[in-house]
Amino acid sequence: MHATVHEHMAGSLLDIYSGLLSHQAMILAMNSSFVNPLWQFESQLKIVESSFKLAFSMPSFMTLKEVVENDDDHEDLERLYQNILNIYEDTLLILVSKDLYKLQILKEMAVWMSKDKSFVQERVIVIISRVLSFASKKVRGYTSVDAPCLGDLAAELCLLCSHADPSITQQASFGMYHLLCIAKCQNGKNCSPFLSSGNHSHLLHPFDIKLLPKLLSKERSQIAQSVGQSLMPSLLTDFVWNLLMKLSASDYTIASEAATMLKLTLEYHADKVTMVSKIVDTIYKQLCGEASLIVKQAMLQVITLLTRTSPKKVIFQLMDYPVPADNTLILMWQAAGSESSVAPHVLKTILLILRGKPGEREPTLLERRRFSLDATNMMPVAASQALCTLLPVSSYKKAVAQLFPQLLMALMLQLFYASDLKLTAKERPLFARDALRILLKCSGLQQVDFALQRKNCWNEFAVLFHHYGVYLIAKTLSDFNFPQFPETLHYLYKLSVEGPRRSEDTVITIIFFTELLNNFFKDPFPEEFLILFQNWVNDSNSTVSKLSLQKIASLAPVVNQIENVCSLLLSILDAFLSKDKTVIIRALLTLRRLLGKLDKVTYSSVCSKIASSYYPLMDHNHGGIRSVAIHHFGDLLRDMSQYTWMLKDVVLQALVPLILFLEDTELRVVRACKYTLDICVLQLNWSIASLLEDENYNFEGVVLKICNNLFIYHSSYITYLISDTLAFLRSSRAYLRRSSIILLGYLAKFSSHLLLKVEIDFMLDAVDRVRRDANPLTAELAEKTYELFKEIAHELTSSNVKQTFRKLFRHLYLKKMKPIYNYNHARDLKDSVEEIKDTKSGKEGLKEENFEDIW
Repeated sequence: MHATVHEHMAGSLLDIYSGLLSHQAMILAMNSSFVNPLWQFESQLKIVESSFKLAFSMPSFMTLKEVVENDDDHEDLERLYQNILNIYEDTLLILVSKDLYKLQILKEMAVWMSKDKSFVQERVIVIISRVLSFASKKVRGYTSVDAPCLGDLAAELCLLCSHADPSITQQASFGMYHLLCIAKCQNGKNCSPFLSSGNHSHLLHPFDIKLLPKLLSKERSQIAQSVGQSLMPSLLTDFVWNLLMKLSASDYTIASEAATMLKLTLEYHADKVTMVSKIVDTIYKQLCGEASLIVKQAMLQVITLLTRTSPKKVIFQLMDYPVPADNTLILMWQAAGSESSVAPHVLKTILLILRGKPGEREPTLLERRRFSLDATNMMPVAASQALCTLLPVSSYKKAVAQLFPQLLMALMLQLFYASDLKLTAKERPLFARDALRILLKCSGLQQVDFALQRKNCWNEFAVLFHHYGVYLIAKTLSDFNFPQFPETLHYLYKLSVEGPRRSEDTVITIIFFTELLNNFFKDPFPEEFLILFQNWVNDSNSTVSKLSLQKIASLAPVVNQIENVCSLLLSILDAFLSKDKTVIIRALLTLRRLLGKLDKVTYSSVCSKIASSYYPLMDHNHGGIRSVAIHHFGDLLRDMSQYTWMLKDVVLQALVPLILFLEDTELRVVRACKYTLDICVLQLNWSIASLLEDENYNFEGVVLKICNNLFIYHSSYITYLISDTLAFLRSSRAYLRRSSIILLGYLAKFSSHLLLKVEIDFMLDAVDRVRRDANPLTAELAEKTYELFKEIAHELTSSNVKQTFRKLFRHLYLKKMKPIYNYNHARDLKDSVEEIKDTKSGKEGLKEENFEDIW
């Protein structure tokens, strides 16, 4: 019976022995081939796995000894048994000696061992430890070591260092020690020298003396520190990742030990861990599944520890999930918020996210750094919801106080953005509103929140966010003299100087900023603030321009106290060039309000520049702007009536449009022209007031009278006025072409003795084009002017005697000049369709009173 058992055991061991020899031969053959390294390793790994199952499925040697009674048989079986293990170990040593990358097999052995408890674990761990010992000696003096599996293998050995079996613990500790020596060489540090004695090495280096006893004594914190110090960041990340996966193990002991080691490692070396976003995302997915309370607590603790050293990465990942956040995500926010030491960094990261606009789509997936595949940016909404969780945390109180202005403005902007989302009132996320209310309460401003609630401010946000809401919040904060005013004002000033990213951001900033200044400073407020409003006048956003102009207009009562008032006035003139009609009107009204209070000395220094800025607006395509510009030009002349000598050129330069727009199809423009012409003739010592009265008004009569006066008092200017008039012949408005033809005829008639033939020829060409005008009346008037120019040209070709005679009696002759055209548009029924359209469009223009309220 015993002989039969002995023979059966011997036969089984021989079969295993021969199988391992065969496997070894194949592995070594592959080592010498030129097969692709990756394929070679995969094939060898499969063969090694087969060898593993053969070698470690044998019963223990103690079991064999109990069956065999003969001592000689014991020795034979022991020798065969040991040879089997030696062949397996030798195969591994050969593989590792050729390529340290193949230490990966040791990690796989640990995994195979943990999956199947039938394998004798002590026997496996002894071989792993010996191979690592061999590898640690081999790498001494290496400048680089390619062993990417060390992190995963360290995690497996780390757990075995706390095994219930002391023999496994000891071997795992030796293996961990040798692994850390290899890791030190990977970091560019020389390994300590070894003295061989038995199965393991005696150590001489101080590191060795301290480390090994700690490994053997199961001091987990020391093991965690040593692992973190020795492994490179990528390998330490593998170590952490492996332990994280072990948290879900069915074996409670393994999960508990993994949680402990994970916590200790991250406490000391979380800063070295990479792939933080992936770890956080994995934890989120595992927490969403069915996990025990202990596992959930361990995973949340990982979030806390990662936040300590990588707050930006953790927060960005936590913001990158669908909104509104589910309960799992809120738990993770709470875990991240429990680390008070990084509260400022967390809030600054959230502020960075809040700079984004919800609903914006990122240009391309390639340019994005976010982990999710959703191109629509809803992270700011998630950040607003996160603040609802984080702001009330007591450990965040100091950080919230430091960042109050930034949080306040960021949430105000998010309120504005939320109103812009194409969502219904029920769908629209109100987290920004809720976070803003929490911010006020956490900052000791409960009364402000209550006052805004009484004003129904918060409910208005739920429906639609208006600029008025920004004003209301700023006004209420000011009314309660909120203690954060100095730092808020400083931040708004900094924000204004640096400039927000979006024009709508500037609108919110300027409304809030202006209201704070109105409540805490008496006009004029400090010069550095005024410069901001001066710069905003020409902002690309028309609302910003109008808001700044409105604030500047409010300074009219104290305009003479402003140090650099001339610069301020000239900046307003730049707004006259705006493409937005409402900005131009606001600029005109603002300038007029300031000029009405300006002292005359300063006024005189800028009046010519201001007057010339009105000229282009007199011919603006919008009737409202034309009328205001012309009227304000007259006001300027009236204000500076004592500076007649200075204004003569100013008046003459504006004379042509003032005359031509008397024929405007909009009554408000006609009245403005009459008002300003009445002031102009006073400056020039003329008298045509009676002709401008409605009952006496006749356009041709006014032109004749003005040209006659020009001839008498300012004949040298007539040729310049002709040049200005010619420019209007190309106007798209029929009444301007018609009135300019009439004015041009009279100017030429009065100055014919001053004109050169080349000038007459040029005017003939210009008028000739108008003779073919689509408007019959305009064409008829052009024909008369054309004939008039031909007469003047003929006179220039007459004898010198006749020309001299005409010049001598020119003055008397022109005084008796009668109307040339017999034109009276008020009674003429030949109005063109084009003029009627002009009139209708003009009446749809902006009214001045509409600009008194920006909201």
